[in-house]
Amino acid sequence: MKAKLRLIIDKSVIESAKSYAKDQGKSLSQVIENYLKSLTDESQPKEISANVKKLIGSIKLPEDFDYKKELEEARAQKYERF
Repeated sequence: MKAKLRLIIDKSVIESAKSYAKDQGKSLSQVIENYLKSLTDESQPKEISANVKKLIGSIKLPEDFDYKKELEEARAQKYERF
């Protein structure tokens, strides 16, 4: 059974997400539904891959490095290109 869900999201994010969905040949609703399923799917392992494990410790970052802030800024720059 399908139900409607109202979300309040930044307009630029919506436009970028619509573009992404179109490029994937899907609706924005399908993309969001698939993403939410992946977040809540208990059958999918949440482990770090072997390739990523090899990288752990290979980069030394400053103590005050805020990866969430850096990730947000990188994503914002990506969306600015659209």
